[in-house]
Amino acid sequence: MKLLSLTLISALFYSTNTLAKPCDVNFNYGVVINPAHIRILDKGQTHVQINGESQLFVNGREIELTSKQQNILAKYSHEIRKQVPEIVSIAIEGVEIDLKSVNKVIAGLTGENSVSHQKIQEQFSELQWRLRNRFNHSDKNYYIAPQDFEDFDDIFTGEFKQEVEEIITNSIDTILMAVGEVMTNHDENNIEQRIETFDEQIKMMAKDLEFEIGSRDKDLDQKTKQFCQNLILLDQLEAKMQQLIPQLLDYDLIYNDNN
Repeated sequence: MKLLSLTLISALFYSTNTLAKPCDVNFNYGVVINPAHIRILDKGQTHVQINGESQLFVNGREIELTSKQQNILAKYSHEIRKQVPEIVSIAIEGVEIDLKSVNKVIAGLTGENSVSHQKIQEQFSELQWRLRNRFNHSDKNYYIAPQDFEDFDDIFTGEFKQEVEEIITNSIDTILMAVGEVMTNHDENNIEQRIETFDEQIKMMAKDLEFEIGSRDKDLDQKTKQFCQNLILLDQLEAKMQQLIPQLLDYDLIYNDNN
C-alpha cells in the first residue's frame, strides 16, 4: 500500500509541473479592453483612452491627431487587441493543462461516473471559472493588471497552485480509501496481487501523462515565446508612436528589460 501511495502521488504531482519560459517584458499600467475602447489605468484611474482606432484621450482631454498619428495609433490599438487576449489564453491554458492531467488520472482510477470523479470535476470547474473571472474575461472584455511576464507560472497559476495541490491531496486520500476498502473486502491472499495490479496501472498512467504533458508543455512554451517576441515588437511600435504623439511619452505601457 505504501508503494501504491508513492506512485500515485508521483503521478498526480508530476502533472502540475507546467512552467512557461521567462519573458523580460513588463506592463507598467493596467489595461482594459472592450469592443468600444482601450483604457490604460494607473491605480484605477484612466490616463489614456483609445476609442475605436483613431480617437485618443489623455487625462480626459481629446488629442487632435494628424492622419499619420491616426495610422500609427490604429496599428498600436490593433496589436494591443491581439496580444492582451493572448495573455489570458496562455494563463488559462497553463492551469488547464494541470487540471486536465489530474482529472485524467482520477477518472482512470475511479471511473468517470464515480462520486469522487464528479466531485473533483465540480472543484475544477469552479477553479477555472475563478481563473477566467480574474481577467474579467467575457464577451471580448479583458483586464490585465500591471505586472512583468518574467515567470508566467508564478503570475498566473501561483495563487491557484495551492488549491490544485489541495484537490490532488484530497483525491489521493479518497482513492486510497477506496482501494483500501476493495482490499479488505476480498481474501487477504489476494491483497498483494491487487496492490501490484493497481501499482502497475498507475505507473502506466504516469508514463502516458509524461508524454502527454510534455507535448502540451512544448506547445505552451512555443506560444509563450512567440507572445514575448510580439510584446517586444509592440514595445518598438509604442516607442515610434510616442515619438509621433508626444502626449503619450509619460505613459509607457510596455517596458522591455533588455532595452
